[in-house]
Amino acid sequence: MPAASPGTTTATAATAERPEGDYAFDNDSPYATEQHRCLAAAHDAITTARLAETGVGPGWDCLEAGAGGGSVALWLADRTAPGGSVLATDIKPEHIPARPGLEQRRHDIVRDPLPDAAFDLVHSRLVLTHLPRRRAVLGRLLRALRPGGHLQLEEFDIDYAPVLLAPDERTRAGYEAFRAAKGRALRAAGADPAWGRTCAADLRAAGFTDIEPVPHLVPWTADSPGLRLQLHHTYHLRDALLEHGMTEDELLAARDAMRHPDFRAASCVLYCVQARRPE
Repeated sequence: MPAASPGTTTATAATAERPEGDYAFDNDSPYATEQHRCLAAAHDAITTARLAETGVGPGWDCLEAGAGGGSVALWLADRTAPGGSVLATDIKPEHIPARPGLEQRRHDIVRDPLPDAAFDLVHSRLVLTHLPRRRAVLGRLLRALRPGGHLQLEEFDIDYAPVLLAPDERTRAGYEAFRAAKGRALRAAGADPAWGRTCAADLRAAGFTDIEPVPHLVPWTADSPGLRLQLHHTYHLRDALLEHGMTEDELLAARDAMRHPDFRAASCVLYCVQARRPE
């Protein structure tokens, strides 16, 4: 995960150990590229449509905190040209593409310094949910914004994602076992995978104003990018899922469910929350 400002010279080397928890989705993993592709396919349309509502355009200075594969950072770089800047940061920024107007930087949002009042817009997607000290990070993001600047976060509530129709009881039970084990694995790593539903209240407590949370819920089928992301997680998180209670048979049943043309589920709830630093 993320950030410092264009033109700063502060050292931003990330710390190898993270005492507040271990991020479940390692960017050094061979699964990282597919993780980023699935996230972009599932969520970029929601993210960028809402970002456009801020008025972001030429000349804006933006921070993309925890940029992952960089798809949103690239969109911001297009929007802010000419004259603007996008700083895309991550603890492991190797997947962020290079292009004019887009600076990549290694940075730990929990520990490394952020400049004060440096950005017109700060965006972060599915990052703070993994940080036990997320409320303290909100204060840092507030101070990094210019007065009147915009913050946008997207965060999940994974506790809601029921099966609506399964081919049989085996696949239903496998999918539900996957969801439960994934929640346990994320919480064991220090995440709050239901933080999306309380994110807005934490933003208010941190001093943000003009807070607007918008929940997004869609049906999932075997062709849905969001369900393909979940299927990918059965591989990316395989060891953690087995450690936290899944059996090999349940894992196979969950994969069979998510590949079956008759399977239907409701998505997790994705909360897209906008707020501003007071003038």
